Amino acid sequence: MELDPNLCLDVPEGFDDTDAESQVHPIARKLFPATTAAEAFGKAQEWVGENQVFLLDVSWDFAYDEDEPYTLSIYFTFELEPEDA
Repeated sequence: MELDPNLCLDVPEGFDDTDAESQVHPIARKLFPATTAAEAFGKAQEWVGENQVFLLDVSWDFAYDEDEPYTLSIYFTFELEPEDA
């Protein structure tokens, strides 16, 4: 599978911070604004189903006086094909 360069995280060659105390790992975030909580989950479910990602965490936000006040954020990494890993 060829990865879309617009969906990739740029990480310097040789980057490996797994031994450091901070345990920094590159991740991405995508926002799903919606008019209801159920709609936000539906948007996220559809997007995750269409993309090869490994879901790490989620968070919620509610913005008063917005057209789409519910926002579900997902944090993820890209799943590579075994031969690309």
